[in-house]
Amino acid sequence: MTMDSLENDAPARFGTRQWLVVVLLCGTQFMLALDFSILSVSLPKIGDDLHFQVKDLQWIITAFALPSGGLLLLFGRAADLYGRRRWYLAGMALFITSSLVGGLSVSPGMLLAARAGQGVASAMLTPAAMSLLTTSFPEGKLRARALGINGTLLSLGFLIGVVLGGVITELTSWRSTLFINVPFGLLALVGATILIRESRNLETPRLDVAGAITVTGGLLLLIFGVTSGERAGWGDPVTGSTIVAGAVLLIMFPLIESRIAAPLIDLRILRRRTVIWGNLTGMVTFSMVTGVVFLLTLYMQQVRGLSPLDTGFSFAALGCMAVIGGLFAARVIARLGVQMTLVLGLLLQAVSTAALLGIRTDGGLAILLVATGVVGLGHVFAVVGYMVIGTSGVADEEQGMATSLTYTAQQLGLTIGTPVLSTIAATRLGAGPTAARTVDGVHLGVLVDVVIVAVAVVIALVLLRPRSAPAAAPVVARPVGDDVDCRGFPVSKRQAASASSDRV
Repeated sequence: MTMDSLENDAPARFGTRQWLVVVLLCGTQFMLALDFSILSVSLPKIGDDLHFQVKDLQWIITAFALPSGGLLLLFGRAADLYGRRRWYLAGMALFITSSLVGGLSVSPGMLLAARAGQGVASAMLTPAAMSLLTTSFPEGKLRARALGINGTLLSLGFLIGVVLGGVITELTSWRSTLFINVPFGLLALVGATILIRESRNLETPRLDVAGAITVTGGLLLLIFGVTSGERAGWGDPVTGSTIVAGAVLLIMFPLIESRIAAPLIDLRILRRRTVIWGNLTGMVTFSMVTGVVFLLTLYMQQVRGLSPLDTGFSFAALGCMAVIGGLFAARVIARLGVQMTLVLGLLLQAVSTAALLGIRTDGGLAILLVATGVVGLGHVFAVVGYMVIGTSGVADEEQGMATSLTYTAQQLGLTIGTPVLSTIAATRLGAGPTAARTVDGVHLGVLVDVVIVAVAVVIALVLLRPRSAPAAAPVVARPVGDDVDCRGFPVSKRQAASASSDRV
């Protein structure tokens, strides 16, 4: 079976119902990504209205990030066991309720509780929506196209959240950024009830309590420690102790899973190089994009004197190229293969980020606009590539877990990128940061960014190289083994059976 034959097994275009499923599920991911960052430029206004102390404003973001990242693996497994559609509907109902409560908040505690509720809902919705998307389309052209749209909207949601939040807050109120989720969430509830069929693992529902405690606790402590490091400093005892405790729990997790009959994560999934190395590259692309956006925001506001709103609009090229990248991602995969699409995306991200070393105190905005546009294009190619690789060859009943791993990599990337690069940049700022020192700090952070992404390029090029199909007897039209697709990645038994029946 050739690449062309694989791509032509399914129709080249979505049917009407398939389009509606794509709009529903990818739109959900866009809404969640948008909500992660939409309040960031509104923090000062929220602080004034609800009487937050300045040092506590960051908790508005952290209250969402902690559960949305820490609970992903647990809720992904729960979706596999108890029904992905049911889990999606429950998560969306919680998201709507939390958004409404947040918009009506009259105290810091009320808003933080609402943001935590949104984070829990995000952890329920993200793996459910993604696994429903992957199980709705077979591996091949249609799934690659659906994931291309998903990757575009996911990246775009994070990137335009800052801009949209500033516009909405300026024209109306920060509360509107939360209220706007309610009507769209209700539409999603109705749409999912009509369009989505239930999908679940047929095994007896059992949750691994010990595994759930260790992995969830480990991720929560790790995310809390990293976000605390940015605020309190990396030498702070609380920061260090929480990071160490989180690391210990995560190390214990596979040891516990290897001794349990029904583990939270089947360790065989973690032995797949596509899962391990694919998700690592995904964490790199997300962490380094968010980190460089922070560095450039620092540059534009503190060196070039741009307002927050103007700074947001300066990233328009990044957002536009992200959209274009998503439109062409499936075609690029069909032409180059998924591994080389990932390599291309990371390479574009590394080279264009390196170009940002050309920004200066009195020039470089043109370089910034062009370079960020190419960063957006490369980032989307990388996101789509790692998501396809990370979910390839996984049985439908395990898709919730596989997609949870891809989104855990994303959430960790979004969480650690800014604290790490901001800490590195701060080493050049000195006691009294000047424009020249700020540019020096940005340059150092950009250089570290380039090196990390370059390492990811090597990982994708070497460790994710498709394996050659096993040698077989000279049978006509069967150059690929039943358990390996034409890209060299393993396929599930169900997919292999389907492919075999197609050949008959």
